[in-house]
Amino acid sequence: MGGVPEGHSGWTFLTNHARVLASIADDPGTRIRDIAARCRLTERAVQKIISDLEQSGYLTHTRRGRSNVYRIEQGTVLRHPADAGLTVAGLLDALDQHDISHETRPGQWAGHQGSDRAEEPADEGSMAATRSV
Repeated sequence: MGGVPEGHSGWTFLTNHARVLASIADDPGTRIRDIAARCRLTERAVQKIISDLEQSGYLTHTRRGRSNVYRIEQGTVLRHPADAGLTVAGLLDALDQHDISHETRPGQWAGHQGSDRAEEPADEGSMAATRSV
């Protein structure tokens, strides 16, 4: 796991900041190394994103021994003007609903009956885990 993750070209629906935040929401005690692997980012990129999220008030952490335990400030409003009024909790809830629909409808995309694209199996760190933040 020492190499740089495979890059991605083109656009995506979620930003790396949203992916890191969702990963932390799934496991507030997760390690930067594990977030990086899950989000397919470098550890340095994850450190920078966590710093951004903390500086903007979306996230705090406390040290427990040699580890960090993160706390998401769920009432914090998202930054973009088009997202006015949407909170971090609302974003994470929407991601949870998306994941739940994928789990209950294997082999189909939510809202797309009869899609011929097979769904990928969820990994152990799936975002569908209950968020306890």
